[in-house]
Amino acid sequence: MDKQTQTEIEAAAFRRLVEHLRTRPDVQNLDLMNLAGFCRNCLSNWFQEAAKDVGIDVTRDAARERVYGMPYEEWKAKHQTEAPAEKLAAFQQHKH
Repeated sequence: MDKQTQTEIEAAAFRRLVEHLRTRPDVQNLDLMNLAGFCRNCLSNWFQEAAKDVGIDVTRDAARERVYGMPYEEWKAKHQTEAPAEKLAAFQQHKH
């Protein structure tokens, strides 16, 4: 597989992951962090860092909007729920 094809496939897989997460707002970022060690915010940070690596300035808000499909504050207001104490404790235990 040539490098361009690999990049196109990886980009398509990333877009599919983002779209999947957009269709599952019931899955909280804390759930993702506790189970997988990353969340939507991590993806947006990685997007922002990758853009910076190629000389493109992407703001934190713009990167989050690309992942969430809407402004982050709007997503939080619509979908974020209060985190149960046991999930917060699990996050603190696995946080590094």
